[in-house]
Amino acid sequence: MSIIPDIDLEKTKIDLVEFIKSKVSESKTDGIVVGLSGGIDSTLSAYLACEALGKENVFGLVLPSATTPAEDTDHGIKIAQNLGIEYKEIAIDGILNEFLSMTQLEENALAIGNLKARIRMSIIYYFANQKNYLVSGTGNKSEILIGYFTKHGDGACDMEPIGDLYKVEVFKLSEYLGISEAILEKPPRAGLWNGQTDEDEIGMGYDLLDQILYLYTEKDLKDTEIAEKLNISVDDVDMIITKIIRSEHKSKVPESPKKTIL
Repeated sequence: MSIIPDIDLEKTKIDLVEFIKSKVSESKTDGIVVGLSGGIDSTLSAYLACEALGKENVFGLVLPSATTPAEDTDHGIKIAQNLGIEYKEIAIDGILNEFLSMTQLEENALAIGNLKARIRMSIIYYFANQKNYLVSGTGNKSEILIGYFTKHGDGACDMEPIGDLYKVEVFKLSEYLGISEAILEKPPRAGLWNGQTDEDEIGMGYDLLDQILYLYTEKDLKDTEIAEKLNISVDDVDMIITKIIRSEHKSKVPESPKKTIL
């Protein structure tokens, strides 16, 4: 049983919808672009955007690569169709392969995975600029805290509507909104290389991760206290704390040194 308190799902939905409305209004833009990966985070973000702005003011982009599971591409398209939003599918392999051909560096799976995320975000921002739309982020609190996103890739956006929801809360709100079981039940994955899943890469399931994050960031418990409370090893807790510390730079504005005044 999770130690994270339950959230008010209806009130949370209303607050997130109002947040999206306010950000679009403040920026004098006309709508939202959402990258549709076929996963639960982008699906929930698209649902909320449509509720906030109407389907006519939401644009979806499905951006598969050779390592994207076909199921995810299909889900991304079906989500757009079910919501009734305008969308476009663009395979990114041509851009990716041209980049790799021109740079001629030794291939590295992590670097290529990050490059894919940055190519996708470049395309998303291009469409946003053309339409005078904002880019909706799709990151949740769990991933943001541990830096499980690509800097200037999927971490680049104009707002993070679900950025204060732990992954377990994303699932609960998605279920509450009636999002398809096919989306809810499949393993979270970025598809940046073959066979990749979020939980394998993170090193534990989201249920446990979220409880560690809650106790560390909101209850300010020490690693030994968290380990005792959750009946897990201190090493597991320290692994997550290390991820938090090492990824802090991803969420900060780049620093500049101070000038000297005469």
